[in-house]
Amino acid sequence: METEESIIKTENLYTIDYYIDAMATTIQVSTNLLEELKKRKLYDKESYEEIIWDLLEDTMEVSEETKREIEESLAEIKAGKFYTHKQVKKELGL
Repeated sequence: METEESIIKTENLYTIDYYIDAMATTIQVSTNLLEELKKRKLYDKESYEEIIWDLLEDTMEVSEETKREIEESLAEIKAGKFYTHKQVKKELGL
């Protein structure tokens, strides 16, 4: 998917234009927020949208499937169906 991103300064706000194919979204952010977003980039070409999604992910609800899998895992642990690091290292000869 082709993406193009540009930043335009207007007084103390920056306008971030983010284009994906024919869809475009523009938001305005302060200088401080733009600098904070830049610091959070994991790699140079990471888009601001990716950074914002990563931040939102921390506050999103866990899916029902994930909740079910967590409950199943906890039940397995209570039933003793697990291996310790020590046991795994011994099995692997480490």
